[in-house]
Amino acid sequence: MTLRHFLSLDDLGADGIKRVIDNAIALKKKPPRKPPLARHTLAMVFEKASTRTRVSFEAGMAQLGGHAIFLSPADTQIGRGEAVEDTARVLSRMADAVMIRNHSHEVLEQFARHSRAPVINGLTDRLHPCQLLADLQTYTEQRGDIAGATVAWIGDGNNMCHSYLNAARLLGFDLRIATPPGYGPDTRLLDAAGERATLCEDAAQAADNADLVVTDVWASMGDDSDRETRLADFANYQVNKALMSWANADALFMHCLPAHRGEEVSAEVIDGPQSVVWDEAENRLHAQKALLLDLLDSD
Repeated sequence: MTLRHFLSLDDLGADGIKRVIDNAIALKKKPPRKPPLARHTLAMVFEKASTRTRVSFEAGMAQLGGHAIFLSPADTQIGRGEAVEDTARVLSRMADAVMIRNHSHEVLEQFARHSRAPVINGLTDRLHPCQLLADLQTYTEQRGDIAGATVAWIGDGNNMCHSYLNAARLLGFDLRIATPPGYGPDTRLLDAAGERATLCEDAAQAADNADLVVTDVWASMGDDSDRETRLADFANYQVNKALMSWANADALFMHCLPAHRGEEVSAEVIDGPQSVVWDEAENRLHAQKALLLDLLDSD
């Protein structure tokens, strides 16, 4: 079996993303009769807190007949300074795949270079590709192929925004990004997206005639020290009913969660009829099951 990692959407490519999404939708409709990952183990390494990532991977492995092991720095040698490459060599000899949710994308890449098993990016400071698989699955279920659609990203130019940039480039949809000055996405990823990405002057311009409006918290994990400054800087970037009125009448709203009602999104939007955040959250489970099967070459 050829070793394949999933550190970014580019590791799957456009065809691979579509294949995983199609399989995720099929798994959601009809789970496999036989446990395809029986006797398989997933090691889950967490530096950051998690609800959806941990539960979806752990439940997904159980539903596929396998087993998941939760590893935190407080309980392992990782937290006592063991070299990344040493941890990678050991874990990948004991587990069939390794999922990592950590701060540094560079450390994730270093781990993958020394791993014998597929490594999955459960979130880093640069990218969150597993969430994009769930978002893309949700859009596909609700509206069909996302190619040619217009997506509005409102808020921080963070890891989620970066993954949407990658998705727009690979899958052929237009991404409009509205961020406060100083909070824009990585220019390298923006440039790589080319004509598929546009920086907008304000949130309304980004949302104008959009098919999908997406946001995230204004202060991600690690940004809490400047939370009050961020609340002031992002005050005009809340996704509320007035902003959604600029989008198409049947536009969808997504948020990767957790959400802060009254900050990045109003309660009337996230709890309203255009919101698909609960389907989006559930689809983390189905998309990641399909991803695990794809990386482990299992039927």
